[in-house]
Amino acid sequence: MPPLNLISYASSRPRALVAGLCAIALAPPALAGEAASPTALPGLTVTHPQEKPVTPGDVFRHPGARDLTLRGDFLRSGATQAREALNRIPGVNAPDNNGTGSHDLALNVGVRGLNPRLASRSTVLVDGIPVPFAPYGQPQLSLAPLSLGNMAAIDVIRGAGAVRYGPQNVGGIINFITRAIPDAPSASVSIQGVTAPGSPYDGSKRTANALIGGTHASGLGAALLYAGTRGMGYRAHSDTRIDDLMLKLQYQPDDTHRFHAMGQYYDGQAQMPGGLSQADYAADPFQSTRPHDRFWGQRTLLAGGYVYSGESLRVSADAFFTKTLRSGYLDQRNFVSLSPRYYWVRGLEARATRDWQWGQVAHEISAGYRYINEASHELRYRSPPGAPLPGTDSRRDRNTRGQTVAHAFYVDDRIDIGRWSLTPGLRYESIDQSQRNLITERPYRARYNVPLPAFHALYRLDPDWHLYANTETSFGSVQYSQMPNRVAAGQVKPEKARTWEAGIRHQSEHLQASLGTFLVNFDNQYESNQATDSVIARGRTRQRGIEAEVAYALSHWSPMLEGLALRANYALVDARIRESGGNQGNTVPFVSRHKGLAALGYTRGPLQLDLELQAQSSQFADNANTRIESADGSNGRIPGYALWNLSAHYDLAAAGLAGARIGLGVQNLLDRRYFTRAYGDNNRGKYLGLPRTPWLQLSFDL
Repeated sequence: MPPLNLISYASSRPRALVAGLCAIALAPPALAGEAASPTALPGLTVTHPQEKPVTPGDVFRHPGARDLTLRGDFLRSGATQAREALNRIPGVNAPDNNGTGSHDLALNVGVRGLNPRLASRSTVLVDGIPVPFAPYGQPQLSLAPLSLGNMAAIDVIRGAGAVRYGPQNVGGIINFITRAIPDAPSASVSIQGVTAPGSPYDGSKRTANALIGGTHASGLGAALLYAGTRGMGYRAHSDTRIDDLMLKLQYQPDDTHRFHAMGQYYDGQAQMPGGLSQADYAADPFQSTRPHDRFWGQRTLLAGGYVYSGESLRVSADAFFTKTLRSGYLDQRNFVSLSPRYYWVRGLEARATRDWQWGQVAHEISAGYRYINEASHELRYRSPPGAPLPGTDSRRDRNTRGQTVAHAFYVDDRIDIGRWSLTPGLRYESIDQSQRNLITERPYRARYNVPLPAFHALYRLDPDWHLYANTETSFGSVQYSQMPNRVAAGQVKPEKARTWEAGIRHQSEHLQASLGTFLVNFDNQYESNQATDSVIARGRTRQRGIEAEVAYALSHWSPMLEGLALRANYALVDARIRESGGNQGNTVPFVSRHKGLAALGYTRGPLQLDLELQAQSSQFADNANTRIESADGSNGRIPGYALWNLSAHYDLAAAGLAGARIGLGVQNLLDRRYFTRAYGDNNRGKYLGLPRTPWLQLSFDL
């Protein structure tokens, strides 16, 4: 759950608005006629190039489960990786990286009982641009160019969103929003170091990020952003180097017209410690038995667009291009592989939104079109164990080229009548996918034409209470890595899911709370098993559950508790296999039935203190829900655990150093030993979780 950010509806009384975690400031009473608009606290508006700015008020009015986590929240918790921030949101599971994604360049995240492996069930975006190197054909994040230091916020829509953003979003929409171009010339730098004193290996890692930029009086602005990582994790063979450079440009000659552009170059490489067998983990859980495993990747992004914002009409047009290389060495027991994979993606999107009034009914009609063209070239070279590492002159056993052309048309209409906001919508996807094996000259092809209807409803009980409900259809196309198996077996139907949500949300002076329930009926679900080079047809699954959040400024209860705030969240997820057979009724793998967070924060003047507890229940690694641990460590029950985190921050302006801030903390304060597993993966086995890890953070605004 993000820290307390309370934006209440305008009323005749003063309102306490909360910036960051319970830094409370008073806002003046609303003016006459403002009752339908939220009041935004300065600094809380987040820029998005394709949409109007996203604020906590938008989250309050959203007809579904949604969280906005701001940059101040990252810094306060000591988070340096995206999964650390995402893991604090109810219903989101972002485990320690494992398997062939056991490095800092990857992202594992699953929402509402979906397998978190490489985030393949969620639509992950940066400023509205797809992050996966092939959004339709390979929507995985073994390379995730998402440096948290370059981000201003993370906007997570856990349920409905397919009409605007589809496909691959049965696991919600996760939009990373980059830091905005400053209004005035300015610069900022932040550095953080972490260490794991309990590790017999180095265990020291450094991250740094910087921004320099500003906006001229003519409306021309620019910002240069950098984020980097150096060092080693708490396990052997985990050295990491990441460099992420962004250039943002914007020209806004007036309030009506805005042009924007962005370029990114991301380059990283990391050793992969890999999974451990049961015996190796017992002997030394910090060790690595896979000295050859290593991953590297580069990504180039170019994007630009135009936004027109009139009194009742808004139009945007955007284009982007990405070129990605992801490669690495991997010990696959019988041989060592080198797997360079190249991807090119070109995209166009245009959207128009029109407001109009018809009597007492207000409409906001949006229509849009998106075009995606993907191309891929995937190769694999191999050498036998004990031989020199493979190169491009080694035996080649994979050489495939893939192509996807996708057109999407969508329209929705938000209808405001009285206290109701009703939004029917429809997205239509037309997709043509193909792949050719250049070794055997065998072609594979899949075509889809899929309508995705949706309906959202919001009811305003009063300015502080909202009820919501929605339903949507989402789907996922066949992935390139699955295409030979699924097409040959006639399993060319897309994965489809129908999602339902209902809930209530409250926001007032000192309290922010929400309670919701969800249901996901998933058809034709498939999972890849890398170890056997096969596809598992899991078939139908059902995910249902409850999500709750609360944030409370305790000064409302007693003035003696000024500066203290309590926040907590909880998710109950019941994810079951419904397909007939021996696994019917079993729990979907890598899903905790219970997961939650509780934190107590204190803010007084320049000082901030936080104590946090994160906990989750046990999981299973396979569809059969095997409890007994396998000898290789990849299968068996995964016990639940609870971790305590402690942090403190101090604004050094109080000591005469304006713009300087220091933070320190400890993750896993009590050094709780826990683990996860990788199953059905070439890098399978048992993975030690984060041990006690102190961190130190320094930041400067210039």
